Amino acid sequence: MIAQRVGATALRRVAGGPSNTFFTQNIIRATLASRLSTTQSRPVTTQKATTEEAQALLAEQRLRRPVSPHLSIYDFKQTWFSDSIWERFTGSFLSGALYGYALAYLAAPLLGWHLESQSLVAAFAAWPVAAKAGVKFVAAWPFVYHLINGVRHLVWDRAIGFAKPTIIKSGWFIWGGSVVGTLGLFLL
Repeated sequence: MIAQRVGATALRRVAGGPSNTFFTQNIIRATLASRLSTTQSRPVTTQKATTEEAQALLAEQRLRRPVSPHLSIYDFKQTWFSDSIWERFTGSFLSGALYGYALAYLAAPLLGWHLESQSLVAAFAAWPVAAKAGVKFVAAWPFVYHLINGVRHLVWDRAIGFAKPTIIKSGWFIWGGSVVGTLGLFLL
């Protein structure tokens, strides 16, 4: 409101008075006002410090810093993050395996390796059954766990399922579902 009144008053003055006088007076005022500084300035002083003085100053500043809490402050009966940690572990394992294989596949022609599908299938078929089972389990379980727990995290993003009993039940469901899903992929 006040800004509108000021603007309307200024327009009335411009419309009512001669234009040359108005602009001439304002130019003079603007030049006089521009010479007056409205900003504050503080002189900055620096001083050279020896290495010992700088280290002592740094040590003094570190003593005044707050100490951040550690994991020991959490009551693990109240907050248990194992499912989220395992989500990160399995995601890291899967992406690391993908990048490792991709780099090996790119380097294979230069190094004389045979990483074509036919060579891998023939090599895998020659392994003993126990070794095949172990590799299949190591490849399948992180995938299934990451898939199921990822769905739970997407549900959590919708702010659903944050009650403590629901978190505990869904955690057990994820572990059981990942084992059952892995056995399903394992037997294929």
